[in-house]
Amino acid sequence: MLTLSFVTGTEPGKWFTRFRERTRHGGLEAIDTDDALGELLAGNAALALTRLPDARIDDRFHVVELYRETPGVAFPKDYFLAAADGAVRPEELTGEIINWEPPASGEVDAGAVRDALQIVAANVGVVIAPRPLLKVLSKKLVEHREYAGSQATHIALVWKQDNDSGAIQDFVGIARGRTINSSRQVAPKRSAREKTLAKQARRDANGGGKGRSVKKKPAPKPRKRR
Repeated sequence: MLTLSFVTGTEPGKWFTRFRERTRHGGLEAIDTDDALGELLAGNAALALTRLPDARIDDRFHVVELYRETPGVAFPKDYFLAAADGAVRPEELTGEIINWEPPASGEVDAGAVRDALQIVAANVGVVIAPRPLLKVLSKKLVEHREYAGSQATHIALVWKQDNDSGAIQDFVGIARGRTINSSRQVAPKRSAREKTLAKQARRDANGGGKGRSVKKKPAPKPRKRR
């Protein structure tokens, strides 16, 4: 059994399905949380799908970056920014109340973003955060657009170097796009019952062995008369 924590704003469901279908590691338990790395540090998860940068990550961990997140800005519905053509520029927010934005370190506090969006929903100010996170947390009274004035964040898989395993390596491979036909992907081993059922299915597909064509022996050539 592999236990994985994934940070709010990610949607790893397709990887979960592929992991369960392709491997025999006892399944996967997923923890949806605002602090995926915190679950890993607390010993509640062996692998974390988390957001970078994060000052808690050091040389004790393996880190595999998967993709970049686009910065975004959230604002009340029917706000003037809703008519923006393309990414919102920093100068367009001059004089606006910013309820939350990433600090200089670039670290994102998903819980703080969640709370700040409640203020935006009350028609007050804006929030600057990764757009995938805004997409997940925004309600009907909040809209969001791409923002051109903030550094990008990244989503990565993180795990402790002293806690590596075949299950973790298989999940990392799947997340990185490894297919079932890859030489590095471990194909699921079938049980004796699964093999028997597969053999029976092939037999039934061939009509249970009936009606098979029989190869005829060629007729003997006639002897020449002397």
